[in-house]
Amino acid sequence: MEHSALPQRISRVLHWLGDITSRASAALVVAFVLLVYLLVLAINSFPGRWQVGFSTVAESITLVMLFVIQHTQSRQQMVLQLKLDELIRTSPNADDLLVHLEGADDAELIEREESQVAHHESLRETDAEEK
Repeated sequence: MEHSALPQRISRVLHWLGDITSRASAALVVAFVLLVYLLVLAINSFPGRWQVGFSTVAESITLVMLFVIQHTQSRQQMVLQLKLDELIRTSPNADDLLVHLEGADDAELIEREESQVAHHESLRETDAEEK
């Protein structure tokens, strides 16, 4: 399965941005920049143009970060799902129908959940009777 080079590059950039912005030092840098900006605003009597400019930049960064976070979480969830599917596949006692459960409708998910809860409750009752 061949993928286009452009989406792969974009994905790498989004992951790089996610890695950089998830560090504590990134929060410190942002806090420092905001402090300096507020001091400069106060010195210049809070000009309206600067406030509008700051608001526009902040909203733009927020929108970009929304997509960065969504992309990185989606990828991490896919990787985790593949790992769990592999564990299910290799376990002889596992229910193979669980491998593609993320594509099931809500009624099937509720039915599976109720089945799992009932199974675990019966195991607890059996353990309690044995003691």
